[in-house]
Amino acid sequence: MSNSPEVRSHRKERVGEVLSAKMAKTIVVRVERRFQHPKFKKVVTAYHKFVAHDEKGEAKAGDRVRIQETRPLSKTKRWRLVEVVERKQEAAPVAA
Repeated sequence: MSNSPEVRSHRKERVGEVLSAKMAKTIVVRVERRFQHPKFKKVVTAYHKFVAHDEKGEAKAGDRVRIQETRPLSKTKRWRLVEVVERKQEAAPVAA
């Protein structure tokens, strides 16, 4: 068995939005989960924040990213950045 990324597919993956990229090699990602309430049958949106490792510092606040579960890297970091799915759309400067 090799440790290539293809073999590691059993690890959990999540897609979310980067809330903060101010720490060195670390990002905070908010993952949205929508589900139907068991009693009231209303669709509820729940959020969870994950601290993820960003080795190259490529993710910025507002980007949509894919993160993957990994071994504990620090007290709170148990996820790592796999890829930036979509970059935040920069607002065009308004000509006055």
